[in-house]
Amino acid sequence: MGFMLAAVGVALTACSSPSASPSGTTSTRPPGPTTTAPSGTTSTTGAGTTTTGSSTCQVAQLHMVPQQGSGAAGTIEMSVNLTNQAGTTCTLFGYPGMQLLDGSGNNLPTNVVRGGGPQFGVPGADQAPTTVVLAPQQTAAFSLSYSDVPVGTETTCPTSTNALITPPGDFVPATVALAVAPCGGGTIHVSPVYATS
Repeated sequence: MGFMLAAVGVALTACSSPSASPSGTTSTRPPGPTTTAPSGTTSTTGAGTTTTGSSTCQVAQLHMVPQQGSGAAGTIEMSVNLTNQAGTTCTLFGYPGMQLLDGSGNNLPTNVVRGGGPQFGVPGADQAPTTVVLAPQQTAAFSLSYSDVPVGTETTCPTSTNALITPPGDFVPATVALAVAPCGGGTIHVSPVYATS
């Protein structure tokens, strides 16, 4: 009986009210386990190499801001900064998730491809994923690229108003203002998250 009461207590503790991300992003966190980085992981940050057992950065503590893009020969490239606005250090490892939205919040065709495509031309973006340690107010980034040239039967490529971006290691997206028009059924190539200098 004591075991059943303890289990019920744990289940009730897991249910919490929705959390809000920093200004400009919104998120809702479902109950579930917290993902943590392996203890003793050696990681590279903008400040050097650090050993950490810090938890994975959650969407509610990250402020995501798209940067100005550039383009040539039909390919657009840009990056998205992720700043740790919490009071504790956290880590990021891997690729982000993304879903493009129109002005009414409806899903647009989105095909996220990890790596591949054109070279990003940003230090760290064309490398394999590494663990990035983010102290409070530190910023990491990921790069994305896409073609704005219609292919096949496409005559136009829908332009997004926002995107749902999920940081690696999390399951809850943040809504971020992002106007992109990827062709090829919404194909976007994304880099792993990397440290910024």
